[in-house]
Amino acid sequence: MDELDFMGDGAARDEGDSRIAPNATFTIGQLAREFGVTLRTLRFYEDRGLLNPRRDGATRIYGRRDRARLKLVLMGKRVGLSLAEISEMVDLYDLRDGQLGQMRAAVERFNAQIEMLERQKQDIEQAIDDLRRTVSLVSGMLRERETRDDDKPAE
Repeated sequence: MDELDFMGDGAARDEGDSRIAPNATFTIGQLAREFGVTLRTLRFYEDRGLLNPRRDGATRIYGRRDRARLKLVLMGKRVGLSLAEISEMVDLYDLRDGQLGQMRAAVERFNAQIEMLERQKQDIEQAIDDLRRTVSLVSGMLRERETRDDDKPAE
């Protein structure tokens, strides 16, 4: 997971992204390819206020800030947050020092999401175990019936 700088210059702080210049810009196509999303998805995020590219005529020009915000949006979606929750999280990205209350609220929200995902994980693991037992039982019944049918004399 990328380490994001919530308090710094508004750019993503990845260990591997130091080669991206502070004033780097990206086209919609470049971001779509990099993050494996569609152009429509990026436009949708822009309509929702999650991204705010500047314009050169009809051309969208994304900066490092938009790129970092997109990372946050996609991470939020990956862990099951709603768009409203993602929007709040992305807004935190823009905060500067002195916003401890908002960061505490974000940590609480993230911990609640972790707990919910852990419960879902346990439910899924239980469902898989139940299905495996059922498959084993039905497979045994099937083998038993096939063996009986094989032992019957041909008519």
